[in-house]
Amino acid sequence: MDATFFMNVISAGLLTGLVYGLMALGLSVIFGVMRVVNFAHGDMMVVAMYAAFLLYTKMGIEPVPALPLVAGLLFVVGYLLQRFLINHFLGVTEHIQFLLLLSVAMIITNIVLMVFGPDARNIQLDASFESYSLGPLVLDKVRVTAAFTAGGVAALLWAFFKYTTTGTAIRACADNPVGARVVGLNVEKLYAITFGIGTACVGAAGCLLLLLVDVHPHLSSDYTLLGFIIVILGGLGSLGGALLGGILVGLSEALSGVLIAPSLKSMFSFGLLILVLLLRPQGILGKKP
Repeated sequence: MDATFFMNVISAGLLTGLVYGLMALGLSVIFGVMRVVNFAHGDMMVVAMYAAFLLYTKMGIEPVPALPLVAGLLFVVGYLLQRFLINHFLGVTEHIQFLLLLSVAMIITNIVLMVFGPDARNIQLDASFESYSLGPLVLDKVRVTAAFTAGGVAALLWAFFKYTTTGTAIRACADNPVGARVVGLNVEKLYAITFGIGTACVGAAGCLLLLLVDVHPHLSSDYTLLGFIIVILGGLGSLGGALLGGILVGLSEALSGVLIAPSLKSMFSFGLLILVLLLRPQGILGKKP
């Protein structure tokens, strides 16, 4: 194993980590604004992956061009779910919210299992066998495409919260929901939009992950757990922290898969989580309460 080999492993981990970061962005957005932990996050991503799979197999639309369609679908699902179900549980204790969203997750998983069965599905694109050469680096074309698309979506999300009226209003609700009501903001509607944005992010990530991994119904729990690890690493509610956490997890998985064993990559992600919690409990970019 020479230096060039490790450079290729690290670059692959960085590219995958950006997609992980986009997946975790949705979780971070929802928690940062509403203080609700979406335990159905991974299940919604699996739904997005199957939606992208169907668009490709039935209509010939590849996952990246299908991303706006799938993200839009997941936005509508998230908006309606929050508006007509989760909104009624915002004032209850955390364990009730946990049971509610865990129930939603189980329902989604079983519906997907009934519709698609337990077998793993994947797609084969021409780009899957192509790569870019950049000096000593050899980068998979689909991995580069997924990473740059994830970065673009994350940049659009940042611009939305920074420069749009709705984004500013959502940030106001996150900072002071009582004050937001006093000045006349429709907090319930803004919460629904926020939840929709969070699920749209995971929908976009699902399209991109379909380029990298096979999809099956029980994949959801793995990625829900991975999303929690990422947002805790970066700092709950921090958009930049979610991207940084995703990159760190992508790197740890890539390096541990080569140096130790691919089956132990989750162990290193948890080890990284424990290390960060010991040294900086609020997360790398998180703020102290």
